[in-house]
Amino acid sequence: MAARNDKSLTSSYLFIITNVAVVRTKLEIRSLRGGFARKKGRQVARCAWFLFKDSRFQEMPANAEEFGKIVWAPDDREGYVLGQIVDLGTEQVTVKPLKGDTQIRARYDSVFPAEDDLRKDVDDNCALMYLNEGTLLNNCRIRYARRQIYTYVANILISINPYESIPDLYSQKTIRKYQGKSLGTLPPHIFAIADKAYRDMKRLRESQSVIVSGESGAGKTESQKCILRYLCENWGSAAGNIEKSILETNPILEAFGNAKTLRNNNSSRFGKFVEIHFGPKLNVAGGFVSHYLLEKSRICHQQAGERNYHVFYQLIAGADEQTRKRLKLRGPDHFQYLKSGCTQFFASSSSRRGVPPSALSPECKSKGFLEDSMVDDFADFQRLSKALEDLGIPRSQVDSIFDTIAALLHLGNVRFVENTEDSRGGCVLDPAATESSSVAAQLLGLDDYELRHGLVSRMMQPTKGGVKGTMIMVPLKVHEANAARDALAKAIYSRLFDFIVASINRRIPFGDSQSYIGVLDIAGFEFFAVNSFEQFCINYCNEKLQQFFNDRILKQEQELYAKEGLNVPKIEYSDNQDCIDLFEMRPMGLLDMLDEESKLPRPTPQHFTGAVHQTHAKHFRLTSEKPSKKIIVDAAEVETPRAPRDAR
Repeated sequence: MAARNDKSLTSSYLFIITNVAVVRTKLEIRSLRGGFARKKGRQVARCAWFLFKDSRFQEMPANAEEFGKIVWAPDDREGYVLGQIVDLGTEQVTVKPLKGDTQIRARYDSVFPAEDDLRKDVDDNCALMYLNEGTLLNNCRIRYARRQIYTYVANILISINPYESIPDLYSQKTIRKYQGKSLGTLPPHIFAIADKAYRDMKRLRESQSVIVSGESGAGKTESQKCILRYLCENWGSAAGNIEKSILETNPILEAFGNAKTLRNNNSSRFGKFVEIHFGPKLNVAGGFVSHYLLEKSRICHQQAGERNYHVFYQLIAGADEQTRKRLKLRGPDHFQYLKSGCTQFFASSSSRRGVPPSALSPECKSKGFLEDSMVDDFADFQRLSKALEDLGIPRSQVDSIFDTIAALLHLGNVRFVENTEDSRGGCVLDPAATESSSVAAQLLGLDDYELRHGLVSRMMQPTKGGVKGTMIMVPLKVHEANAARDALAKAIYSRLFDFIVASINRRIPFGDSQSYIGVLDIAGFEFFAVNSFEQFCINYCNEKLQQFFNDRILKQEQELYAKEGLNVPKIEYSDNQDCIDLFEMRPMGLLDMLDEESKLPRPTPQHFTGAVHQTHAKHFRLTSEKPSKKIIVDAAEVETPRAPRDAR
């Protein structure tokens, strides 16, 4: 027993020394400059390596929990893996994974200490002895394996999509169990967040909001539904079935606002803020839906493997023969606004027979139908038609909605060619696209000539000279006409979406409101190979949310601690206020400069990016180089070939 105690003590001693060596190496290299710091760092690291090679290690059992320092090291596939420190360098540490022979070399600030009990999990990540990326991820992973998808970080809830139904997770019994319970008294749950929002609203007499953010497919929309259900079922019985009124509109919002992406077959491509209003007695009095950041670029182009909004495919797959003839519908591969992406339909084994053979694209014929329990183009079209009528929209207006959707498909097929007879370099409609133009004009209720004329020219009013009010017609080049056509399609679809949401709000009951609980469902930061104006808007919105979080959770809390004389260690955090100011400052912020660029007679990406780099040459958030079509802000690279035109 004495020998075992001695070995245990030796192990602890070496554990501490190794840990000190790591800390000293990091601190000295960061705080000192010149050869002495580097030399000193190497000496400390070498000393630690000699301790690892000490012969006393040979007498110890090769047990990971007793031998050396166990840490979390970064891994491309797993995120972080457990390993043992085997070498310390001046800039990097070498870790041997507990599983596998390939050693990992990583920076000191990317290697984190592991918990003593590797099988331990906690409801709140703040209860971990070492709270870092590795331990947080491992704690969530252990809980997820036991189908515990919720974990707290203080009053923030982490939710991991299980992609399956978990029995009794959202049952009536569970709803009753969480009512009135303080956060942390029961296992983590989204109902606990909803209940806390209600209790805070009741106690503070102030409106509350819950932010649901995450990447596509994380389950944001379903989480929002759970919060609405909890609030309405507990305090909404007196106001009628508001929950039902809101949830019954889901087929409509999903048809016009959701699309297939590479990550999610039913991805919401817009942000949604749902308000549940409460009256003087703090019972539900009504609701209201607002929408943000509709991804309009998807209407005109999709990445390979992705689709346009569901409603286009639902109309082609589900419309009856008479409607198909009236709208002159064909397969998705015949429409420019659909053919760049996936042209397959979603259908179950029973609904496939309802899709007419003439609607099938070659891709759908060769690869077959797509299958998803949440998406069925043929069946969803029948549900959409019924939901629109249940919303109180007359049948004639429902037909007009589908006319507009079909008109956009035909509008996308309108092409232009150079006008050889125009010395000013204008363009004319391609003769092969005459039918598409005529059908689009008819379905939109426009004169065919006026639509054609409006697509190939623009009106300009001179600021000087001529009779007051004189308008000059300026012909458009081919690429300008294409941009004008796409801008028109985006504007029409955006207005149609506004009309749909306004119709939904008229349907939801609304009484005397004293306060509300809002639930924001919005996409998190997006960073793709090519980022468009939508990614800029989404990331800018998330920067604002992050700045709000920093201010409320970190800055104001620490100011309160200092005011009350509490000796709490100061928490260092990265303040992104300067990034927000770069966009918002007047009059030379990026948004103002983009607006000014769009007003020029001939706006170009090169001129815009050049002006940005010239104006903000010393701003550390911008790269020092001057790319012709890119602006890189805080490592977010944004392509801007159409930014000025789209912003108009």
